[in-house]
Amino acid sequence: MIQKAEQLLQQYYGFSSFRPGQEQAIRQVLESENTLAVMPTGGGKSLCYQIPGLTLPGTAIIISPLISLMKDQVDALNSYGIAATYINSSLSIQEQRQRISDMENGSYQFVYVAPERFDSSHFMSVVKSIDLSLIAFDEAHCISQWGHDFRPSYRSIVPTLKQIPDLPVLMALTATATQEVIKDIQALIDVPDHSVVNTGFARENLSFRVIKGRDKRDFVQEYLKSRPDEAGIIYTATRKDADQLQQFLSKKGYSTGKYHAGMTEDQRKQVQMDFVQDELTTIIATNAFGMGIDKSNVRFVIHYSMPMNIESYYQEAGRAGRDGEPGDCILLFSSQDIHLQRFLIDQSPAEDKKKEEYAKLQSMVNYCHTHTCLQQYILEYFNNPFPTEPCGKCSNCTYEGIEQDMTREAQMVLSCVKRMDERFGAGLTAKVLRGSSDQKVKQFQFQKLPTYGIMSNYTEKELTRFIHFLTAEGYLAPGQGRYPTLRLTQEALDVLKGEKPVIMLVESTTTEQEEKYNHEYFNQLRNVRKSIADEAGLPPYVIFSDATLKDLSIYLPQDKDEMLAIKGIGEQKFNQYGDQFLELTREWAENAESRPVPSTKSKSRIARKDPADDRPSHIISYELWKVEEMTINEIAKERGLSPQTIENHLFRSAAEEDTFDWSRFFNDNQEQQVLTLYEQLEEKKLKPLKEALPDEFSYSMIKAVLHKNECM
Repeated sequence: MIQKAEQLLQQYYGFSSFRPGQEQAIRQVLESENTLAVMPTGGGKSLCYQIPGLTLPGTAIIISPLISLMKDQVDALNSYGIAATYINSSLSIQEQRQRISDMENGSYQFVYVAPERFDSSHFMSVVKSIDLSLIAFDEAHCISQWGHDFRPSYRSIVPTLKQIPDLPVLMALTATATQEVIKDIQALIDVPDHSVVNTGFARENLSFRVIKGRDKRDFVQEYLKSRPDEAGIIYTATRKDADQLQQFLSKKGYSTGKYHAGMTEDQRKQVQMDFVQDELTTIIATNAFGMGIDKSNVRFVIHYSMPMNIESYYQEAGRAGRDGEPGDCILLFSSQDIHLQRFLIDQSPAEDKKKEEYAKLQSMVNYCHTHTCLQQYILEYFNNPFPTEPCGKCSNCTYEGIEQDMTREAQMVLSCVKRMDERFGAGLTAKVLRGSSDQKVKQFQFQKLPTYGIMSNYTEKELTRFIHFLTAEGYLAPGQGRYPTLRLTQEALDVLKGEKPVIMLVESTTTEQEEKYNHEYFNQLRNVRKSIADEAGLPPYVIFSDATLKDLSIYLPQDKDEMLAIKGIGEQKFNQYGDQFLELTREWAENAESRPVPSTKSKSRIARKDPADDRPSHIISYELWKVEEMTINEIAKERGLSPQTIENHLFRSAAEEDTFDWSRFFNDNQEQQVLTLYEQLEEKKLKPLKEALPDEFSYSMIKAVLHKNECM
């Protein structure tokens, strides 16, 4: 059946090979294995249930808490000629009844429903009476009590589903999940460990920035001025901020709309539609906006204030660049953000979760002050299953100034914390270092400490920020209560002894993205796409993505075959829309001095292999490695997969193959070095192991040793 899945991928979606993790997830579902897919936003999660839904007989039910996303997904499927519908509270009672009746008659391959639909006994009786191909939980982190967006109504579906006599294969999909959430989902829907497909959380097309010390309004206005035609979202912490910022930008002539819970449902729907249809360029919104928006060409996401936790931030920021094109993720930080988020946690009625929320908030504060790679920080927070390296694009990685040695200043701060008996937070510590005459300083007689006033040349704001930096870098550990108290770590003791330097950077506020496509042609193609979309009543990105339009502006196809070689254009899409775009690209090609030739899809080994070859994907990779002696990178390029996926294929094969040639990864001496250090480590993770070994020990080599010795 995987052969049929590959044909459907080409026919409907215009792709010649699956993205990392997709093939494994699809294969497992086709083999009736309950599956959890953890993939980053834009990683192609929807294909993981859509392809099996097209392959297997019966109706696929997709459960989603996002009403607006359902419509977008159904519109996209209908545009491919696939029978799909949604049933939720946005429909009239009559419309709901009609669609349920059509569903009972087997009219749909896909039915998207909200969790609350399963409270209806009539709906459940229909579900029990029809042939089901699969049931998928989208945004599956919402069913976990440990998820950042937990919805009890979503979790309560699971026991209801288990009443279905012939329960089909179950699938859960999410982009943001800690290990705790993953384990919870596995237990809920019976997913064994080997059926968890985790491709990691990295979004290589995104650039992350934290901006401190800038007037937020001025920054936003300057940023929008430099990107007049690009779609973006600006998240604010409160409705008031959203109202005021939208009014300010609108008066300045920017194409903006606002979205928050204080507006009527009709107002929110209209703004959302205008944004999806490219009538509005920028939305200013609270976090009520975005989860249900399947708009692929959002080029930037700005957080006007710091969110409460990393989970929320990464999910919201991840709405940029879902089409794989460059996206900008900017967080505008001020110290007041911390007080606001602590206040919001205080107002929560869930007393049992407050300690956990304070700890998550501290991780968010650390993100804003770390000087390590920003994406690497996020990936390590989520325990990314693959080794992480600096991204090379974030504001910390692209810093071009002079590194500042702050060891002496750090020693002053750490000494002050120690002399204050490690019982107070950043605010009071900054006052003591500054030499403040604040009443609280006098109350505890801190003016008598030798560290009182030793950093009077700094402002309290600068000192507080520096203390946050020391916390983010692991020299200070905060408590987990409402008011964090600072404690020295082992790293701090090394600094105080003069055994470890403290180096500080100043964040960059600019970033450059290299764009190689023809901007003039791209804009003309966008106009054609917008015209087609308006006539069809569809969002423009459903016609073709921005990435596809950019490729059209580069390769200038002159006929159907050349156009089908463009990523994202399959037979179905070409038959519907291809000729209108070819009219433009043919003319440009005739006037062009030269034009590049796109790689034809037939060059993919997956596309050209013998249709009778239904071997597991990892076996195909292993044969290329063993028989043809190709390197991991060569196999990855040949098969259109990531090197990490090929590595995993090889390690899986090694577990099944007695004669696996480990010498291609390491020699006996290297193996012994890795194992010796591994046994000595308290935290048995890849990163500390890699740092403890000589530079010539690659992550691949280390993982191979651990796999051979069953340590992974």
